[in-house]
Amino acid sequence: MSEEKLSKFEGVKEQSNFLRGSIGEELLNADPTFSEDNAGLLKFHGTYQQDNRDARGGKPKEYSFMVRSRVPGGKVTPEQFLAHLDICEEFANGTLRVTDRQAFQLHGVLKTDLKSAIRGINESKLSTIAACGDVCRNFMCCPAPQKNNPVHDQMQKLADAMADHFRPKSLAYYEIWLKDGENSELVHQVVDEPIYGKTYLPRKFKMGVTLPEDNCIDVYTQDLGLIAVVEGDTIVGYNMVVGGGMGMTPAKKDTFPAVGKRMTYVTPEQVIPVAEAVVKVQRDFGNRADRKHARMKYLIAEWGLPKFKAKVEEYYGAALPEPHPTDVTNVDDHIGWHEQGDGKLFLGINIENGRLKDEGPLQLKAAFRELLAKFPFPLRLTALQGIILCDVEPKDKPEIESILRKHGVKLAHELTLIRRYSIACPALPTCGLAVTESERVLPAIMDELEATLDQYGLKEDRIAVHMTGCPNGCARPYTPDIGLVGKARGKYTLYLGGNAEGTRLGFIFQDMVPEQGISTILSPIFAQYRDQRQDGESFGDFCHRVGKDSLARAEAVAAT
Repeated sequence: MSEEKLSKFEGVKEQSNFLRGSIGEELLNADPTFSEDNAGLLKFHGTYQQDNRDARGGKPKEYSFMVRSRVPGGKVTPEQFLAHLDICEEFANGTLRVTDRQAFQLHGVLKTDLKSAIRGINESKLSTIAACGDVCRNFMCCPAPQKNNPVHDQMQKLADAMADHFRPKSLAYYEIWLKDGENSELVHQVVDEPIYGKTYLPRKFKMGVTLPEDNCIDVYTQDLGLIAVVEGDTIVGYNMVVGGGMGMTPAKKDTFPAVGKRMTYVTPEQVIPVAEAVVKVQRDFGNRADRKHARMKYLIAEWGLPKFKAKVEEYYGAALPEPHPTDVTNVDDHIGWHEQGDGKLFLGINIENGRLKDEGPLQLKAAFRELLAKFPFPLRLTALQGIILCDVEPKDKPEIESILRKHGVKLAHELTLIRRYSIACPALPTCGLAVTESERVLPAIMDELEATLDQYGLKEDRIAVHMTGCPNGCARPYTPDIGLVGKARGKYTLYLGGNAEGTRLGFIFQDMVPEQGISTILSPIFAQYRDQRQDGESFGDFCHRVGKDSLARAEAVAAT
C-alpha cells in the first residue's frame, strides 16, 4: 500500500516515537483537552478523551477521560478492587464499571487528574497500557476459579502468557505516567516493537480462550479465539478461530459484523508462535487506508480463509492442520453459588450493566467495601459484567448473603435468566460514538421484557439480550438471542436469531424500533415461541429455525 493512501492516523503513529507524541508536554498545559493526534495516541495508554453529552446544548463542552484497566482473564486481588473504588471516588465520577471484556473502566477523569489515576492503577499492580488502541487488547479467559482443575489452570496461565507476550514494549508508557524525575531507572531496555513495528496494527485486535461447554467469553466475536480441546483433565490443544468482530458502519455498506472462522488446531506449545504469525499477517496486510475497514475480519473476507491460512503458515514457518471437531456447545454466566473444587465456594454476583455505584437502595460499592474488609477474597470479572468472589468458606455463606441483602444486592435466585444474561455498553452521555441510550435505558426495558415473558410462562427461559447505543457493537449485540443496536435517537435495530452461546449472527428483524415499542414487538414472537418451539429449543434457535418471515407474520397479526 503506497504511503499517500494511508489514513492520517497511520502517519501520526509512525511519527509518534513509539507512542510518545507530545503527550507529556500537553499534560503540563492548562487546556482541558489534548490535540487530535495525541488524543489518538492516548488510546494506546488506556484512555479516551470524551465530553459530557448531557451538558452540550450550545454550552462549552465539558471534557473528561475514560480510563480502562487491563485485567488479563479478569483476575483481581481485593487490594486492586478496593484501589479502583478509591480511584473512582477521588479522580473519576464516583462510579466504577466492569466491562464486557473482563476489565475496569473509570469515567469522568479530568485531565488534571489523569496522571494520578493512571499511576494509582499501576500502584495496585494493574496497568492501563494496551487496554485501548491498535494493539492486542485485554486477553479474555473463562473466570471460573475452579481449583484442583488442570484445565482451568492451563487456561489462566495461557491468558497471562498471551497478555505478557503481546504487551507493547515501548518505554513511552513508563516515561509519561510512571517515571519520577530524569534519573529514574528504566524498567525495560527494549525500545522497539518486535511484534507491532513503528505503526502498530491497522486497528484493534481482540483475543480470548474458552471451553467448548462454556463459551462465556464469546470466542467467535474475537479477532483470534482459542477453543480448548480437552482430553481427560488436560488441554491437549486449541482450535484457533480467526476473524470475529462486531463493529459496523451503516453508511458504509461494505462493513459488517462477523463471527470468526475455525482456521486450525494448535498444540499448547504452538499457541503463541502461531498467534504471533496471525497478528503479523494482520499487521502487514490489514487495511491501513480506511480505519472503518481495517479489522482482520475484512482481510479474511477479501482473501478467503485458505489464502489467509497459507499466509499465516508462511509467517509461522510450517504447515498447519485442519481444526479439531471440538466446537462450542454451551455457556455459563457463573452467577450464584458454586463448588470451587477444594472444599470452598465461589459466588458470582450480577452487576447490572457492570456499573458499580451507590444509588438509592442499591449500594454496590458499599457492599463490596464491607465484604472485602471482612473477607479479603480474590475476585474475577466476567464477560457478562459480573463479579465473582473466590475462596469462600462454606461457613461464611450466610454472613456474605446478609451483607449483600443489607445493601440491596440481589442473589441469583432473585434474578431472571434474561436479566442475568443481559449486558449494555455505556453509550450516552460519555461515548462520543453513541447515537442513543444503552446502559441507562436497558434496566427499564428488561422490566418490560420480564413482565411479557411472565405473561407467557417463559420467565425461566435463558434468553440473552445485548444492547448498544450505536452499531460499533461494543456489547456484542449481533450474536445473542436478542440484539438491540442504536440507530437514531431513541430508536434501535432489533436483531433476532443469535444465541446465548454466541456461535452465529442474528438477522435484522425490524429497523428503527422505538425504545417504548421493543416489548410490544417481541410479545407475539414470545407467544409463537411458546406454542411452536421444539423440545429444548432456545428462543434464538427458534427464531433462527422459523425465520424472519414467519416471525413477521405473527407480529403483523398481533398488530391488527
